[in-house]
Amino acid sequence: MTVWNTDDGADFRGPLDVTRAATMVVDADNTVIGWSPAAERLLGYQPQEIVGRPLSMLLPAGSTPSVRSLSPHLQGNDIHTARHKDGVEVIVAIGVCPLPGAGTAARVLVAAELKDLRMWDSRLALLNGLATQSPVGLAIYDTELCVTWCNTAFEREIGRPFAEFRGLRADELYAEGRFVTKGHPPTLDAVMHHVLDTGESFLDLHFQGRPPSDPDNVHLWSCAYYRLQDADGHVFGVCEDAFDISDRYKAQRRLALLVEAGLGIGSTLDVMVTAQKITEVAVPEFASTVTVDLASEVLEGEVPAISGAAPMPLVRAARCSTEEDDAGRPGAPSSPSLVSDRSPVEYPSGSPQDRCLSSSGLVLENTTLVVPLRAGGGMLGLVTFVRGADAATFDGGEVALADELVARTAVSIDNARRFTRERTAALTLQRQLLPQQLPEGSAVDLAYRYLPTDDVTGVGGDWFDVIPLSGTRVGLVVGDVVGHGLQAAATMGRLRTTVRAFAQMDMDPVELLSRLDDLVAQSADEQWGEMGMPDGTHADVTTGATCLYAVYDPVSRRCVMARAGHLPPAVVDPDGRVSFPDLPAGPPLGLGGLPFESTEVELPVGSLLGLFTDGLVEARDRDIDHGLALLGRVLSDRGASLDELCDRAVAELLPSGSTADDTALLLVRTRELDTTQVAEWELPAEPVTAGRFRDLTTRQLHQWGLEELSFTTELVVSELVTNAVRYAEGPVQVRLIRDRTLLCEVADTGHTSPHLRHSGEDDEGGRGLFIVAQLVQRWGTRYSGSGKTIWTEQAFPARG
Repeated sequence: MTVWNTDDGADFRGPLDVTRAATMVVDADNTVIGWSPAAERLLGYQPQEIVGRPLSMLLPAGSTPSVRSLSPHLQGNDIHTARHKDGVEVIVAIGVCPLPGAGTAARVLVAAELKDLRMWDSRLALLNGLATQSPVGLAIYDTELCVTWCNTAFEREIGRPFAEFRGLRADELYAEGRFVTKGHPPTLDAVMHHVLDTGESFLDLHFQGRPPSDPDNVHLWSCAYYRLQDADGHVFGVCEDAFDISDRYKAQRRLALLVEAGLGIGSTLDVMVTAQKITEVAVPEFASTVTVDLASEVLEGEVPAISGAAPMPLVRAARCSTEEDDAGRPGAPSSPSLVSDRSPVEYPSGSPQDRCLSSSGLVLENTTLVVPLRAGGGMLGLVTFVRGADAATFDGGEVALADELVARTAVSIDNARRFTRERTAALTLQRQLLPQQLPEGSAVDLAYRYLPTDDVTGVGGDWFDVIPLSGTRVGLVVGDVVGHGLQAAATMGRLRTTVRAFAQMDMDPVELLSRLDDLVAQSADEQWGEMGMPDGTHADVTTGATCLYAVYDPVSRRCVMARAGHLPPAVVDPDGRVSFPDLPAGPPLGLGGLPFESTEVELPVGSLLGLFTDGLVEARDRDIDHGLALLGRVLSDRGASLDELCDRAVAELLPSGSTADDTALLLVRTRELDTTQVAEWELPAEPVTAGRFRDLTTRQLHQWGLEELSFTTELVVSELVTNAVRYAEGPVQVRLIRDRTLLCEVADTGHTSPHLRHSGEDDEGGRGLFIVAQLVQRWGTRYSGSGKTIWTEQAFPARG
């Protein structure tokens, strides 16, 4: 006995959706086998009173009035006089729907009072629409999971009439299909058995497969499964709703890929990383293998050259695959293999990639899609999307999606290329502005660290320098330009060049800073007056730069230093005691009108001198005194090398590895020239003085084993001492230094600068300094408060 429950609010799917009308099910002998509550309300019989009785009990013979039939689209539609249980006649409209193949149920009768005819007609149309016009595929399976009924939409999916697949099992209709929704039984057979066994319905399960009507393409359906049973609880089947959502799913997937691409592609200014991003986005959702090949010039930041018929040289920038790689190693969809090795790539003539390069347009060939990377009218490379041999080809929407993904990637790669070029230029400038290799000398041992704030360009406004000076002395400088980045680096470069020029003129620290201050102030005035920007700003004003300059003499072990608004250096004696000398601060460079002062300190052999910028010791979470204390604690370790101290200082004071300000650190450990390397004499300014100095010089050179330099050195000393006696007053000093070269210095109390000139044929003098200049490698003059010193430098003779 089958009772059809049609209470208001119930949701029946398939051809038996009768929520309002009275429903009766009869067998082939017109015996009532199903009776709905609506039928009970209409005619008064309870199910047990009518089920099993003949239909004529309700519809006596000859009960059809002379009224034309309604709803001709269903066979058996008509107006009848039905007999109510209490004997009252009720005029009803009845529609009949056959149920071929549904077991003992032969027909469904839907009845309504004539006054509800319009509503009945609407329901009847709905019933017919579900069977013939609905886009939702409907099917009824029996308890053996064999198809017993389906609508027209389901027939279209299968691709053949219902009569040809009636009785087939569900897994026979979709042998290669699978569920892609997680959290449910994995197979169609298991899902339906679960519904039959538990009564639990499944809604919106996504089933993927190739329908017989379209075997070349994979489709996706949204499916619902629910159990069918009678009023006694006897289960007689499963109903399936299936709606093809392939187009909607593709559109959603394309949108999701674009969203993911927007989040990943372009998030970095690295060409290789950008190329890798598109492969990670597209695999495995869009293609099984994606490769990105770029013109080799792009990796260097340049624009690829257009060379007519010549092929563009390509390198492999990125490759991601879930299939076997070139070495035959299989990949896994959950963890695609990534390759980015910059290896050269060549494609054979006529290949999709070759045709893409030749035409600058995309090429689609079976499951391979090649899209050019174009930006700014030029071609940067190409992207190849490949699907497996059993996958569907790229349709029009997918080709458009690939073009969009590649277009976004091309813009990002071009931006990264431009950045690479600019960063390379910035780093080249930085390398030119900062010392790349500290000079070797006898005065000090050196180590340094430089950390710019600007991680993008890698350049900053802090600088340091080590400048060899005459007499084995060394100039040490550290400075800080206000601001960061390329502009500050360019300003720093001008200051560093100026300091080197002044230092090599043997200026003392006070004079050097005074001259530098004048030039900075003059430069600032010129910029404010001539280089103002349209918005009133000024991009490169050096006012406010700070600088510390020190000169160390390894002969006297004295260090003279002065600073322009900069932090004082750290001094660590050989016992590890740390101090920061009370060095007059001086004004920052560019203010003008204020004096600078110097301080001279004696540094025992092995002393440590630390020059640094404020970025090392200042931080938002600590004051400068705490930073200086930390630095002093690190530098007090006498057992560590200079490089180790540099690393420890950076680790202690900049634990995060980054700084809010540019940072420079220069560590210097002092040396001393042995007394056996220096010979010094002082004699009065008399005519015989030159001869006496020649003798002293000759004896000293013999002691040092430098007899080969005796003649040249005697001549140099003779000419310089003669000039000192002739043009200066007071005693004359001669000093010889045997270092990496032979240094000869002649000092007097005069301040007149000597000049190198050509003498005429009739001139009796003026040739001495010219002769000296031809005999030595270098020569120069430096001044002090007591006079001047002329120095020369000679290379040692080559040893066999």
